[in-house]
Amino acid sequence: MPVLSALLDAARSGSVQVVDLTTPLQESTPILELPAPFANTSQFRLEELSRYDDRGPAWYWNDIHTGEHTGTHLDAPNHWVTGRDGLDVSQAPMSTLVAPVVVIDKVAEAEKDHDFLLQIEHVQAWSAEHGALPEGGWLLYRTGWASRGDDPNAFANADHDGSHTPGVSPDCAHWLARDTPIIGFGVETVGTDAGQAPSLEPAFPCHSELMGANKWGLTSLRNLDQLPSTGAVLVVCPLPIVGGSGSPARVLALIEE
Repeated sequence: MPVLSALLDAARSGSVQVVDLTTPLQESTPILELPAPFANTSQFRLEELSRYDDRGPAWYWNDIHTGEHTGTHLDAPNHWVTGRDGLDVSQAPMSTLVAPVVVIDKVAEAEKDHDFLLQIEHVQAWSAEHGALPEGGWLLYRTGWASRGDDPNAFANADHDGSHTPGVSPDCAHWLARDTPIIGFGVETVGTDAGQAPSLEPAFPCHSELMGANKWGLTSLRNLDQLPSTGAVLVVCPLPIVGGSGSPARVLALIEE
C-alpha cells in the first residue's frame, strides 16, 4: 500500500499536518437552547462508574450523557423535516466523511455585524479567486466565532431579540443546496443557521435547504484559521447511531505543507 505508507511518512515528517477542528466535550460546552415549549438537548455530562475503588479496583470509566447535537457534531439529512426520509447518521457515505474541503473567510464582516449573512455573491467572488467548489466536498464558513467557544454566553450572544450569530441568507442556502456540488457545509457557531434564523423566510434556511437536498452539516468547529482556502482533506468521525439525526464527531483536516 504505497499511497498509505507515503501518507503515514508525510504525517510523521510534518509534510502533512493533521489539524483538529473539534470542540472538547465537557459540561461547559455550549449547546443550542430553544425557547419554550420546544424540547432541548442535554448538556454533556460524565457519570462516574468506578475510579480504582471498590466499584472497580483496577479501572476508571464513566457513562456519558449527551445529545446528538452537542458540541462539534454532524447533522444528518433526517435531522430536518425537509429531509425526514433521508439518510440517518449511521448511513453517512464514506465519501462524505473523507472528502475535499475549502474555507471561506468572513471574519471581518462578522466582527462588524454579528448578524452577518453569507450571500451568493460572496461565494461566487470566492470561487472567482480560488476556483470552483469541490465536487462532493465540504464548504467551511469561518467567522471567528470559535474564539467565543469557551464562554457559553458570548457564544450564544443573546439579548431580548434572541441570539445574534452569523449565518447564511435564505437565497444562498437554497443555492448551496441545489446549485453547487458540495455535499456538506460547516460552521464555527452552535448551528449551521444564523442566530436570527427563526425570523428568516424560510426559517432556519440552512437546515431546511441542505437537509432537504440530502446534504450534511457540521457545527461548533474550531481552528479554521489553520486551514488553507483550498487543498485540505476533511475527515469526519461521527458515532454510527442507527436511526440517529446526528452525532458528536471528531473532525480532522489533513493539510499538505
